[in-house]
Amino acid sequence: MQDLAFFASKLLWWPARPGTAAILLALLGLVLLWRGRRVGRWPALLGIGFLALIAVLPLDQPVLLPLEQRFPRPAQEPAHIDGIVVLGGAVEQRLTEARGIPALNGAAERMTEPVALLRRHPEARLVFTGGSASLAPGATTEADVARRLWDELGVPPERMAFETQSRNTFENAAYTRRLVGPKPGETWLLVTSASHMPRSMGVFRQAGWAGIIAWPVNYRTSLDPEVWLDGTFPARLRDFEWGIREWVGLTAYWLMGRTDALFPAP
Repeated sequence: MQDLAFFASKLLWWPARPGTAAILLALLGLVLLWRGRRVGRWPALLGIGFLALIAVLPLDQPVLLPLEQRFPRPAQEPAHIDGIVVLGGAVEQRLTEARGIPALNGAAERMTEPVALLRRHPEARLVFTGGSASLAPGATTEADVARRLWDELGVPPERMAFETQSRNTFENAAYTRRLVGPKPGETWLLVTSASHMPRSMGVFRQAGWAGIIAWPVNYRTSLDPEVWLDGTFPARLRDFEWGIREWVGLTAYWLMGRTDALFPAP
C-alpha cells in the first residue's frame, strides 16, 4: 500500500500540476479549434487565462501564506536542544553527480540553518532524512549529498546521522523515529520549508514523535504587499504549484490517516 501511494502520487501529479494542466488544456483547445470545433474556445481560454493571471497577479501568495503562517518560529530559541531533524528536498542529486560538488535548490536554508544551530548548541545531534523521491533513483541519495555538504562545512561526523531510505514525508517521520529513538522529555527541532511544516508536523506527531518543535525556514511569502509584486512569472508559477501540492498532500495524508488533523496546528 505504501509503495502504491508513492507511485500514484508521482504519476498523478504530473498532469494535475497547474502549469502542466493549463498547457494541456490550451493545446486541447487549439487542436479542437484547428479542426473547426468551436467548443475548443473554452479549454483554450481556461489554459491561457490561468497562465495570464499568474503572470500579472501574485496568486501564489494567498495559496502559500496560510501554510507558512500556521507554525510560526518560536520567539526564543530553546536553551537546550537534543537534536535537529532536517527533511530532504533541498539538494539536487543529479546535479551533484554530474558536477561533483553538492548542489542545492531554492530550499537551501534547510541545509544551512541547522549548521548555525549546531554551532550555538554543542549538545545537539543533527539528523538528515531523505533517500530519493524519484521514480528512477540514481546512485546518489539526498543523504549522500547532505553528508558531503556538511562534511565540507566542518560538521563533526560524530554529531551527524543519516536516514537514507525515505521517499516522502510519511517515510521521513517513520524511518527517522526508528533510527533515532527519541526519548520522553528530549527537545528536538524539525527543520523544513515553512509551507511544508503543517503536513510535516502532523506526520511526525502521528508517528509518535511527541514534543517536536517546528523550526520553519525557506519562506516564500510576506505580509508586505510590495513584496508580492516582485515575483517573476516562473517564480509565481513554481510557488503556486508548490502551494497547491501542499494542500493536496494535506488532504491526502489526512484521508489516509497519516496526519493528526486535516490542517495541523501548533
